Formats: sequence, structure tokens, C-alpha cells
Amino acid sequence: MIARFFQFIKPILVTLILVGLLQVTGLWGSASAMAQLLVIKTGILNVDVDEVRKEEDFDYGFTIKDLQGNRLSFDQYKGKVLFINLWATWCGPCKAEMPGIQSLTEKLKDEQVAFVMLSVDQDIAKTKVSAYIEKNNFSFPVFMVTGYLPEILRVSSIPTTFIVSKDGKIIMKEVGTRNYDTHKMANFLIKQTSK
Repeated sequence: MIARFFQFIKPILVTLILVGLLQVTGLWGSASAMAQLLVIKTGILNVDVDEVRKEEDFDYGFTIKDLQGNRLSFDQYKGKVLFINLWATWCGPCKAEMPGIQSLTEKLKDEQVAFVMLSVDQDIAKTKVSAYIEKNNFSFPVFMVTGYLPEILRVSSIPTTFIVSKDGKIIMKEVGTRNYDTHKMANFLIKQTSK
């Protein structure tokens, strides 16, 4: 009886020990990102642009700062189609979707779409954020939270991505890892610029 119990519990204990070691060594985020990236490549997590949500007004009344510490009013984005992604360096699912966002950014560089990668890492982690972006050769614009965020951006789960129309309406909100590097998504964003 005891032998059967240990046969049953052994795989659970091994899994818990492995997860614990990954957490303690700081490799959990990387392992999680790798697993999510493999799932993204299957196409299961492609974003569904056919599900446009009820349009809600976006609040531009806040400030962000770039990685050099310059504060910027979010009002500068009024009148543009916005792709806003909330993420953090410790978030494996966030890391998994970033290569696709980078690719989408490159494909739409001549379009009127503003990409805002908004890190929710603590301000003291600014150098960590900069190092992560540089290490991965990401060229999309990265900003950090400076304090006040509108209610809609105070999300309980990251990554979370918002698409805001030129007239200041939130037309899409995606929570969790998604693949944004699709023809449908690119066409959807381009279409929004001509409205």
C-alpha cells in the first residue's frame, strides 16, 4: 500500500522540485517563455480580429517615460491607431509573444500605427528592461509606467494588448499570449488607419 502511494506521489514530487528549482534559479520565466513560444508557433494562439469589442473611450490623460527617463504625455498619440502591449521582463508569456510583435512592427513601419510596449516592471528595473530589449534586438518603442494609469490599463493579468482607433475608442483587448504576426492582424490595423 505504501509502495503504491510513493509510486503515485513520486512524479508529483519530481515536478514540484523541478518547478521549485526553476523558480529559485530564476529560469522559470525563460522556461515558460519557451513553452509559450512553441505553442504560438502552432497557430493556436493567433489573435482573432473578427472579435471587435464594444467600443469604449480611451483615456489619454497620463504620462509614460522612455528608457532614457524622458517623460512623455500620452496625448501625443491622439489621432493615431495604437497597439498598446502591457508586459514585464519576469513574464514568460509576455516574452513569448514579443518576437511576433517585433515582426508586426517591422511590417507596419510605414503605416500610421503607433506601437507602445508598456513595461509594468518597477522603475528600479529600468536597466533590466533596457538590457532585455537590447539583448533581443527589439526595435519597437518601449516605455515604463510613471504612476497614474487609466483604469482600463490597470490590468490583473499580463500580457494584455489593446488596439485603440484613431478616434480614441478601444476596439480590441486581448488578455494572455497571442500571435499578432498574422496577415489578418496586419490588414486589420492598416484598415483602421484609413477610417
